[in-house]
Amino acid sequence: MSKTIDMPARMMPSATPTEAELAAWADLPRDEQVRRYQQLFQHPDCNTFTTDTPDDILAAARLRVAARRHG
Repeated sequence: MSKTIDMPARMMPSATPTEAELAAWADLPRDEQVRRYQQLFQHPDCNTFTTDTPDDILAAARLRVAARRHG
């Protein structure tokens, strides 16, 4: 198994990545990308059901992106 790459250690897959995040992700070796996905899917939130619709989730994500852009 490969060693963990210490590129932005918190760099994880994102539904709304910045250009810098896309570049950092692309620079990771494939096995490191897979390891990070596996780590992400082991998070308890991945097993939590919600009553939110896809539209609700998209709207919330857009609000977070807008807030991140504006400070």
